[in-house]
Amino acid sequence: MRDTDVLLLRGSEVDALIGPRRRDVIEAVRAAYELHAAGRSRLPHSTFVKLPGEGGDRAIALPAYLGGESPVAGIKWITSFPSNVSLGIDRASAVIVLNSTSTGRPTAILEGSVVSARRTAASAALAALELSAGEPVRSVGFVGCGLINFETLGFLAEVFPALRHAVGYDVRPDRAERWVEAVEGAYTTVSASTGSSLESALADHDVVSIATTASTPHVRDVSLCRPGCTILHVSLRDLTPDVVLRCDNVVDDLDHVRRAETSIDLAARAAGHARFVRCSLGEILAGSAPARPDRRSITVFSPFGLGILDLAVARLALELASKGGVGTLFESFLPESWSAHRAITEAERASGRAGS
Repeated sequence: MRDTDVLLLRGSEVDALIGPRRRDVIEAVRAAYELHAAGRSRLPHSTFVKLPGEGGDRAIALPAYLGGESPVAGIKWITSFPSNVSLGIDRASAVIVLNSTSTGRPTAILEGSVVSARRTAASAALAALELSAGEPVRSVGFVGCGLINFETLGFLAEVFPALRHAVGYDVRPDRAERWVEAVEGAYTTVSASTGSSLESALADHDVVSIATTASTPHVRDVSLCRPGCTILHVSLRDLTPDVVLRCDNVVDDLDHVRRAETSIDLAARAAGHARFVRCSLGEILAGSAPARPDRRSITVFSPFGLGILDLAVARLALELASKGGVGTLFESFLPESWSAHRAITEAERASGRAGS
């Protein structure tokens, strides 16, 4: 590729590239967390654009830079329209733009919802793996029967070979039933059943994954959870502040997760501090914090969803695409004026007048 070319990867292409490579996606996410913990990233706060109306429609921009051997910069622009579900289309859609860290020029444009879902699920599975501290996971409860928890189950099955059963609960029983059918059609080693209540998804599981569209806390009691249970609080706004304050808390980045009225944010406001957050997942991965304080505490992982994870997984997809010759190459993507400006700049430099 020339520096004026841009590679386009469609959603189907991204899915085919990274879909069979869950372990590689997890390792890309792990590396991103480790680089972030080592200070080798740049991560501005996400920018939220709330659209008019009462439906909760919004768009979010996640700019980031991730260092390492193959540094990458870019942005994910993702929309969330909850009412899409009733229309039979996906709630979220996204696009990711990757830029050269040498020239700043765009190098790739990827459909982003596939990357977003997979990096979210991989992050949750990685956290569950680390927080389990070597203990086997045989049963998982799921609150919210949508795409994210479907993907999360696949990544959990990847890291926990003993996983055999999943219980799915949703406020819409028909969604839970369809989710169970999809699970049993996709995962041969895991059986699934619907839960009749929220309590059925919380009770007696090694791991609980919460991924809903809730905008305010609705889970007020986790005492039914098994001692030592890990709660993957993926959707961030489900647990009441009181529940958060009574659990062991791990986050992906405290500065990011302590905003936008997440449960962590609300708990920090109630307590007047955020000392109830024990550490970040990056600190656990780096060995500077233990995986668990003890074997009986319920640990909650609250990931804000960092843009560096999108870059890490998008970079993986781009590397695989380059090796396999996948994607559509747009040659001379940059406008002609850029080439003309470069010619003028080179002429000025040759004549010694550049910068005058």
